[in-house]
Amino acid sequence: MFRKHTVAIVTSAAACALLLTACGGGDDKDSSAPAAATSAAGAGQSAGQDLNLLSGTAKKNNAPAGTGDWANEPGKPAVKPEATRWVQLSAAKAGALDPVVVNGAGFTLYRFDKDTANPSKSTCNGECAVTWPPVVVAPGGKIFLDGVDKSKVGVVKRDDGTRQVTVGGWPVYRFAKDTRPGDTKGQGVGGTWFGVTPDGKKAGTGSGDTGTGSRPGPAASVVLFDERNFGDPSQGLAGKGCQNVARDDVASSLQARGSLKIWSGRDCTGKSKVVDGDVADLAAIGFDNTVSSVFFG
Repeated sequence: MFRKHTVAIVTSAAACALLLTACGGGDDKDSSAPAAATSAAGAGQSAGQDLNLLSGTAKKNNAPAGTGDWANEPGKPAVKPEATRWVQLSAAKAGALDPVVVNGAGFTLYRFDKDTANPSKSTCNGECAVTWPPVVVAPGGKIFLDGVDKSKVGVVKRDDGTRQVTVGGWPVYRFAKDTRPGDTKGQGVGGTWFGVTPDGKKAGTGSGDTGTGSRPGPAASVVLFDERNFGDPSQGLAGKGCQNVARDDVASSLQARGSLKIWSGRDCTGKSKVVDGDVADLAAIGFDNTVSSVFFG
């Protein structure tokens, strides 16, 4: 009787030992927990933002055709699920802007002075977001980086719940009137919209003005366009000091690399206005069809 009881105890102990071994019990279970946490944290995601930041272009990373930036209609908001699967940020040249960030389809990306970078906040909603489609990416989506430092890239939650890409903290957008890759028709619109550089500054302002009060250096030349958004015909002007415009009172937009003063009268008389870089619509600053002379320096 006693012998049978002893055998039963030994048999039960052996079975229990085998069960613990098979289930990874004891110390083995405790050591596996950190490994699982490390695996989740190392899945290519950025600072808890559920982003995959990948080096290289979408093409080099074998992004599927008809997805991401390639699925976005020019000038239209990204609403199809496949259009938000990935975004490409490339340092490039577009028009007179060098460098400026463009997306995977070659369209210029812009920042808005009324937004904030620290903390990141978009103030462009409703009709504004139709004219300026925000660059959005789905949770878990990919951002391909081509000449843009990953430390400058993030996302911010918009009022509608979507997640907008940021560069240097600034939410970035496309422009409805940019219908071809390389267009920069949004540059300078309203004196508040500018192409964004790879580090989040304003493109084409002569000194990388960040909107914190610094001013670009003086321009040495200007191109005056008869139409808004840099539409031809156009005329150029360069030199030092005051220069009269050959065809005055016809300009509706201008492009300049730096700061200059425009005047309503010839020989730099009448009302005046200092402009810093490109202005896509002179009516926004009260100078449509009004420029008669320019002062450089």
